[in-house]
Amino acid sequence: MTLLAHDRYCDEIGHQVGQLRALVTSGADLSATVPTCPDWSLEQLVRHMGGALRWAAALVRTRAQEQLPTEQVPLGGGSEAKGDAAALDAWLAETGELVVAALREAGPDAKVWSWTGMATSGFWARRMACEITVHRADAALTVGAPYEVAPDIAADALDEWLQLVEWVQRSGAREWARELRGPRRSIHLHATDTAPELNAEWLVEVGEDGVGWRRGHEKATVALRGPLTPVLLAFYRRLPLDTPGLEVLGEREVLEAWLTHTTFG
Repeated sequence: MTLLAHDRYCDEIGHQVGQLRALVTSGADLSATVPTCPDWSLEQLVRHMGGALRWAAALVRTRAQEQLPTEQVPLGGGSEAKGDAAALDAWLAETGELVVAALREAGPDAKVWSWTGMATSGFWARRMACEITVHRADAALTVGAPYEVAPDIAADALDEWLQLVEWVQRSGAREWARELRGPRRSIHLHATDTAPELNAEWLVEVGEDGVGWRRGHEKATVALRGPLTPVLLAFYRRLPLDTPGLEVLGEREVLEAWLTHTTFG
């Protein structure tokens, strides 16, 4: 597993912000419930994502060495105007500029607090690129818009998710991690529409010792096959396993149990 270049993450954050802005200004109902995050409206989803970006920008800009209270982030919750697509769009545009500028200025190696052991600005570039990639999917699903992701970003988002689950298991930071331990079983993720050099296949192993994973084509207890973007979204619980184009081969309940227990919400 190799990280993408820092500038690639910065570029992708800017691109994803632009894509999210396009959804905001498309005439979509900002009060619509997000089907994949049903506690939020579309506007609340956008404000959450923009707030996370501004928080990360503030952490990186100040080289914070401890967690920054969200109330200290200027305009972290967006403008006071509710239901105003133009105001939301302007806030989001400024947000994208702030976070990309902060990350580019810092470079990948600046020491910055994080909630994992990876305490660098590079961690935040990657985390925010992956976060907005998935939350833009939430927004697209809400308004019925098409959704695609660059293959390198989609593959990296799966790598990052598995790394985070592995870290949670080691650190005991989430109660659900204990539920992953048990009899040995494995999950194979197989993207069927990517170039061979991307190596877009993963083996996830779970047992009494916890979670491990690696890239590669190997037999497993259960396999999830399909185009890379749907595989990504299904593994992030954004699409059902029965989505057309996806196949589940083997012991489906093993994959369903993983999806039930792996959450940061």
